[in-house]
Amino acid sequence: MAIIVDKVQKKKDIALSCKALVVSKGINVLTIAQIAKAAGVGKGTIYEYFKNKEEIVFEIINIMKFEHSQKLAHQLSQLKSTKEMVKKFSEFFYSNEEKELREIYKEFISLSLMNSNPEMMAYQTQCFNNYYGWFTEILQEGVNNGELRAESIKLARGIFVMGEGMFITNSVTHSIENLKEELEMFIDTIFELLEVKK
Repeated sequence: MAIIVDKVQKKKDIALSCKALVVSKGINVLTIAQIAKAAGVGKGTIYEYFKNKEEIVFEIINIMKFEHSQKLAHQLSQLKSTKEMVKKFSEFFYSNEEKELREIYKEFISLSLMNSNPEMMAYQTQCFNNYYGWFTEILQEGVNNGELRAESIKLARGIFVMGEGMFITNSVTHSIENLKEELEMFIDTIFELLEVKK
């Protein structure tokens, strides 16, 4: 009797088996032979599931972002204030818990900038829209609860992209001594301006 292979699961398994290699070496240095060895399959099997190394990074980021969003939703549900929630969103950019995802994310951003692959761009846009929509809902709830001034919504996009901007800048220049402190100071200062004084 023939063994039935769950191709979707097999693709995930191959991608996740080389996640540590992508983090430690970077996708540019990594070879298909190294990926195949880490996955415990032949090089031909890799090409059955992926056209190139970039698709493997794409698959890894897909899996990890999904897991991250589920974990973040749970963490946010435990918090009371809008400021705590905004800080929780920004933790992605500096927490030890998210280090591996950040490294994969840097690889993905690099590939997206170097390659105008329509599928990657569409995915990046969808992720941005999903997280930004979620972030805006948090701020809107803060407005509705009387915690934040109504004008806060006008600053939603700027506040949302600031964390990523600092993260990318620091990844390239190493000019921010303590990203956590810098982001928290920024959020605290913004909230001084946005919170309704009681």
